[in-house]
Amino acid sequence: MLDGEQWSELLRGFIEEARDLARQAEECLLELERNPADGEAITRLFRAMHTLKGSAGLFSLLPLVNFTHHLENLLMAVRDGERVLTAELVSLMLRCLDEITSMVALIDPASGELPVDAAHQRELLDALAALTGNEPELIPTQAIDCPARGRLDACASCEAQGAWHISLRFDGELLRNGFDPATFVRYLGRLGEVLCLHLIDDAVPALEELDAERCYLGLEIALCTSAERAAIEEAFEFIRDFCSLRLLPPGSQVDDYLALMRELPESDERIGAILVASGLLDEQDLARGLALQAQHSDALKPALGSVLVDQGLVPAQAVNAALAQQQKARERAPESSLIRVAAHKLDELINLVGELVISAAAAQLHARASGDSASSESAQTVNRHVELIREAALKLRMVEIGETFSRFHRVVRDVSQQLDKRIRLEIHGADTELDKSVIDKLADPLTHLVRNAMDHGIEPAGQRIEAGKAPEGLLRLNAFHESGTVVIEVSDDGRGLDTRRIRAKAIERGLIEAGATLSEQELQRLIFAAGFSTADSVSDLSGRGVGMDVVRSAIEALRGSIEIDSRAGQGSTFRIRLPLTLAIIDGFQVSLGDEQFVVPLGLVTECMELPPHAGDGACGYIDLRGRPLPCIDLAAHFGLPGSRGGRRNIVVVSHGRQQAGLVVDHLHGELQTVIKPLGPLFQHLQGIAGSTILGSGQVALILDIATLFASLDEQPTHHPVDSDPQQSHRHPQAAGAQETPHEIHP
Repeated sequence: MLDGEQWSELLRGFIEEARDLARQAEECLLELERNPADGEAITRLFRAMHTLKGSAGLFSLLPLVNFTHHLENLLMAVRDGERVLTAELVSLMLRCLDEITSMVALIDPASGELPVDAAHQRELLDALAALTGNEPELIPTQAIDCPARGRLDACASCEAQGAWHISLRFDGELLRNGFDPATFVRYLGRLGEVLCLHLIDDAVPALEELDAERCYLGLEIALCTSAERAAIEEAFEFIRDFCSLRLLPPGSQVDDYLALMRELPESDERIGAILVASGLLDEQDLARGLALQAQHSDALKPALGSVLVDQGLVPAQAVNAALAQQQKARERAPESSLIRVAAHKLDELINLVGELVISAAAAQLHARASGDSASSESAQTVNRHVELIREAALKLRMVEIGETFSRFHRVVRDVSQQLDKRIRLEIHGADTELDKSVIDKLADPLTHLVRNAMDHGIEPAGQRIEAGKAPEGLLRLNAFHESGTVVIEVSDDGRGLDTRRIRAKAIERGLIEAGATLSEQELQRLIFAAGFSTADSVSDLSGRGVGMDVVRSAIEALRGSIEIDSRAGQGSTFRIRLPLTLAIIDGFQVSLGDEQFVVPLGLVTECMELPPHAGDGACGYIDLRGRPLPCIDLAAHFGLPGSRGGRRNIVVVSHGRQQAGLVVDHLHGELQTVIKPLGPLFQHLQGIAGSTILGSGQVALILDIATLFASLDEQPTHHPVDSDPQQSHRHPQAAGAQETPHEIHP
C-alpha cells in the first residue's frame, strides 16, 4: 500500500501530466481550426482527452472524469465524421479546456479533493448540447454479462467458447505519451470478464536505474467475451504505435502458443514465468511443478522444464521455445534509458559545480604561487576537467523555447477575435535553447509584448488595406543565439510607434522639457517610463499605463535588456537580450585599484591601452580606427579613487548593435565565473549584475553591461557606434599594448 506522502507525490505527477495534456489539446484544437481536415490533430486531441479522463479516474477525481467524458464523446463524433468542428464549437471547447485547467489547478495534492463550480460546468455543458443538438451520451461502464464472474470452470458459455488470450508488450515511451495501461484493462472489462491477468515485469531494472516515466511492463490476459476480434483490437486503437499486441482466439492449439512465444520479446525470466506469460501454463500448474522439483535434493534436482514435461503439463517443444527466448535475452546487450530528474536536484548539482569551479581556481592560484611546475600542470588539468563538468551540467538545464512560444497561438486567436482583427502568428527559432529558470520567468513579459503588438501595433483590416498592406496582420516570434546571449524578438508589421504622440504625452506628464532634443530611439524608449501610455481610452487589453515598465523590470531582473526598433507605417520589433544561464558564465577579469570586476566574456570584443595623459570623466569617446567609440570610465562611474599612475586600459564590449569602451586599470584575463546574488547593500547599485568569488577568496563584482550602456544614453556627448564587421577583433587574452587610441574627449 502507498503511504500518504507517496500518494501525494503520484497526485502531483498527475497534475503536471494533466496540465501538459490540456496544453496539447489546446494546440490541437487551434491547429484544427486552421486546418479542419487534419486527421492527425483530431486523433491527438481525442487521445489527450481520453488519457486525461483515464488518469483522473485512477485518483477518483470524478468531477474531472465526468466533465472530460463529455468532451471525449464530442471528439469521437468529430473523429468519426458525424460532427463538423466549426469555429464556434472550437471557441466553446477552448473554454471547456480552460475549465479543465482550472479544475486541475484546484486539486489538493495532500487530500486529493477537487472543489468545482458545478453551475459553471453545467453552463458549459448546456452550451455544448445547444451547439450539437443533443446531450452527449455516457459510455456504458458495465461489462457484457458473464454468469461465472471470473470462474472459467463454472461458466457454460465460456466452456463452450473458451477465452481469448491477449498478449501485450508496452513500448518504453507509453507513459511519456500520456497512456495508462490500467485504462485499457478497465476498458476490456466492458467487453467481457477478465479471467486472468499476469503482469510481465522482467524488464524492470534496479531501483537506482529506474525511470519513473518509462514503461517496463507487459500483460498476459485471459478474456471471456462474446465480442469479435475487431472489438478487442479497438480497445487498443490509440496505443498500437506504443505496444506489441497478439491475440489468440478461444480454442487455439499448442502450435499457436508456440508461435506467440516466438513473437514475444526475449525474456530472461525463469522458464516457468515465460510459460505462464505465453498462456501455456497456469499459476496452479507452475506451483505444482515447483513443488515436485523441490522434493529432490539440490544435487539431484531436475530442471523445472523436465518436471513439467514429465508431468504432461506442457509439451517439450514449449519448454525448448521458452529456453530459446531466455537465451536470446541473456545474450542481448543492455539498452540505454532516459532518466527524469527533478529540477531542484539539477539546481543542487549546479550549485556544487559552482563551488567546484571556485575551488579549482583557488588550487590553480596556489599551484602558481608555489612555483612547482608539476603542481601547476596538475591544477591546469583539473581546471580543464572542471570546465567540461560545468558545460555538461549547464546543458542539463537548457530547454527549447518552442514550448513557450507555442502557447501564444491561443493568445493570438483570442485577442484577435476580441479586437476584430485578422492576425497570423509566425514562430521562428523554436529550437533555440535557454536556461529553464530564465524561460519560466519570460512568460509574463512576452505575453504583454504580444498583446501590446496586437492592440496598439497591428491595424484593423480596413486601415491596412488603405495603407496598401495585406488585410491580415503578421506577428512574429523569433529566437536565436548571438555573442553568448539569446535574442528574442517580438515583431509586427503594424503602424509602428508614433514618436510625435509619445513626445506630446511625455511633455504633458513632465517626463521631458518642451524644448528637449531627443533622437527617435530616445523618444521610443520613453514608453518604458512607469505609468506611460498613449491610449485615449482604457480597455481590457491596455490603456491603464501599467505594463511596459514592468516588462523592462522583469527583463533586467534576468540580467537582460530590451531594445526597440520601430518605423512608422512598417511595424515594430522589441528585441530582448538574455544570458544563456543565470548560474555560471565565462568572464574576463579587470580591476580598478584594489577592486575586482568581471565582464561577461561573450560581450568582450578587444582590449587596448589608454595613454596616461587621457582625461578623466565618467563618459567620453575615442577615435578608434576612424570611428567614434563612446567610453565609460568605471572609476568615475562607481565613484572609486582614480588611477594611481601608470597606463590604463580599455575593454571594448558589444551589446546588440552598439559598442563602447570600459576604462579600467588592469586586465587579468579569462576565468569561469560563478554568479552569486548581491547583498541588500548592493542590490540597487547601477551597473552591477551580481558577484563572484575569485580563487584568492576575494569578491569580484560582475558588470551589468546593459545598464552601463543605458547610462551612455543619458549622456548628451555620447556617440553610439555600430559594430564594424570589417573590424579585426582581438581576443581579450592578449591583454598587452595592442593599440594606442586617441585622447579621450570629456
